[in-house]
Amino acid sequence: MQRRKKRNLEMSLMGHVKELRKVLLISLYAIAIGTVIGYIFSDYVYGFLAEPVTGMAGVSFITTTPMEPIMVKLQISVVTGIIIALPVVLWQIWSFILPGLKKNERKYLYYIVASSFILFIAGAAFAYYLVLPVCLKFLLLAGGGAVDSTPFVTKSSYLKFILTFMGTFGAVFQLPVVLLFLMRTGHLSPKTLAKFRKWAFFAIIILTVVVSPTPDLLTQLLMAGPIYMLYELSIWLGYLITRKKKELQPSEAEEGGGQNQ
Repeated sequence: MQRRKKRNLEMSLMGHVKELRKVLLISLYAIAIGTVIGYIFSDYVYGFLAEPVTGMAGVSFITTTPMEPIMVKLQISVVTGIIIALPVVLWQIWSFILPGLKKNERKYLYYIVASSFILFIAGAAFAYYLVLPVCLKFLLLAGGGAVDSTPFVTKSSYLKFILTFMGTFGAVFQLPVVLLFLMRTGHLSPKTLAKFRKWAFFAIIILTVVVSPTPDLLTQLLMAGPIYMLYELSIWLGYLITRKKKELQPSEAEEGGGQNQ
């Protein structure tokens, strides 16, 4: 009997390993195909990312090594491939995780993944369209009046800079997802968040100083402002969630009483 249980456990474990292997292989194939597509359009992608710099007068791109252009092209191809393959990768991850979750847990997972993806895109777009043009002018042209100079930017350093810049903003825009999840699971309440507004403001300032992609005060302020607005939005959404939860509780209790009768 114990041998049979052990065999079933081993088969179950091997089944999970095979499913995980399948998920990884399909995800890698999707990223590989996306990378090939990304390589074809890499020049257009880099042109789009470089617009904040190419639109500035007196700033030029340079390459400092023979390998730099092709390496930048390959890096853009991989990043573009991951973005193209992201729906497939997420679907594979969901298909692996969902069978082990309850119905209500699956519902939360759908909301978390969808809202997290949307907020990440919103944060990256906010950084690219609103923050980056202002910060680049400040960073590249600050002090230009003291000593005449021509700013030159290498293609590889700019790619690393802008990916870090947009990625950081996309990451910090996940704050509402974290706070709403904690409120929905009962670990936090909107009243608590509202009570500690002042402390949250100081914590956000410290956070932006630590995670800001550039050390200048302007970028940190442009990051801290939207994060605090998202904090306030989380409080408002938290009140809506708790109110809806209270409204659903009596109806659930009535259903339970009717079934008992």
